[in-house]
Order: sequence, then structure tokens, then C-alpha cells
Amino acid sequence: MQTLLKFSYFFVFILLISCGENKSKQESVDTEEVNIQSDTVAHVASKTIVFFGNSLTAGMGLDPNEAFPALIQKKLDSLLLDYKVINAGLSGETTASGKNRLNWVLNQKVDVFVLELGANDGLRGIPLTETRNNLQSIIDIVLQKNPGTEIVLAGMQIPPNMGKAYTTEFRNIFPELAEKNNAALIPFLLKDVAGVPALNQEDGIHPTTEGQKIVANNVWETLKDLVISE
Repeated sequence: MQTLLKFSYFFVFILLISCGENKSKQESVDTEEVNIQSDTVAHVASKTIVFFGNSLTAGMGLDPNEAFPALIQKKLDSLLLDYKVINAGLSGETTASGKNRLNWVLNQKVDVFVLELGANDGLRGIPLTETRNNLQSIIDIVLQKNPGTEIVLAGMQIPPNMGKAYTTEFRNIFPELAEKNNAALIPFLLKDVAGVPALNQEDGIHPTTEGQKIVANNVWETLKDLVISE
């Protein structure tokens, strides 16, 4: 399996066809074209993992190839696992705006849906009932569209400046929703990265290239049990 980053919804097949001067040469070219097409199609992954999140998923400030979804794709390819990763991260996304754009992402079959939203809600002090309800709605919509989809929730924490009660309840949203929906849980997406200056960009929020590698490992610890067992 060739290592490719598969973040678009279709692949463009570029076939170089030489113009022959006689029929036999043209037939040879046509046969070669069919073989190229067949070989290329054989490498198109049959399963899809969608990472649906905010700037953390999008890899804000970095090349998309350095964001953790791309690193997960490399890991899958190295293990010859038949999955295509789609990075559906959008900077600034809240749970409300995520819910509003969800149908666009679900225009295809999704085998694994990694939900990484909520951090922007917490940083803006959005009522926690709203965040919880939006996350639940997103899960419901995904499963209505594809009942067999595996849901993975990315746990998140926020700084204590919002107050102990708010930050504690915020942190508890993710394991509680995971249990309620029988979903897999990444306990804390930014484990060993959050609060470490060397692993974050100047804003102190978005991981550096090295930080993204650690985030990818955090994700893989949960994701591997779903993709390897299938």
C-alpha cells in the first residue's frame, strides 16, 4: 500500500496516452491504460475516518501534513490498514457551528468519526448544557446517517480561569457522553502537550510540529483498537 495523504473526496487519475501511428501500437497503449487504471483503483482505501474538529484538528499554523490526522494516515499506511483519513477540521469551530456544517461532511460513508469539538465553547464560556446538547446532536446525526459508524470522542480540558465548577463540569462532558453513546474516548487530546511551551506555538494553544506528534500518539492509543480489530 502506497503512502498517500488522502484528504479529498475523490482521486484524479492522470493517464499519459501516447499517440501511435498504427493500430497495433494504439491497442498496446489502450491495454496499458487499462492496467494503470486497475492498479490505481486497487490502492483506493475502502474505509474512511473523518476527523471533525476545530483548529487543533486542522493543524492551525502548520502545514496540513504536520497535523495529527495526517500523521494518523501515515501510521495506518505503515500498517497496511485500508483507511482513508479526511481532515474536516475548521479553525474557530464551536459545537454549534460544527453541527450546522455536519451534513456536508456526511455526504459519504463514514466508518470512524472522531469528534474533536468543545474547546472553543469552553474558552468562550458558552453554557455547558448547550455544548453537551450540541455534541449529542452531532453524534445522533452521524449515527442516523451511518448507523454502523464508530464514534470517537476527543476529551478536552480548559484553563481554570473560568472557575472550578465550570472547568470540572466541562471536563466531565466527554467521558459522560462517551459512556452514554458507547463511544470510544480519547481521555485528553492534548495530554503531555497542553501547558508545555516548547510543544506549543507562540499563542500557547496550538501544538507545534513536535506537539502534533504527541497528539497523534494520544489519538492512536484509542483509535488502534477500532481499526486493527476490524
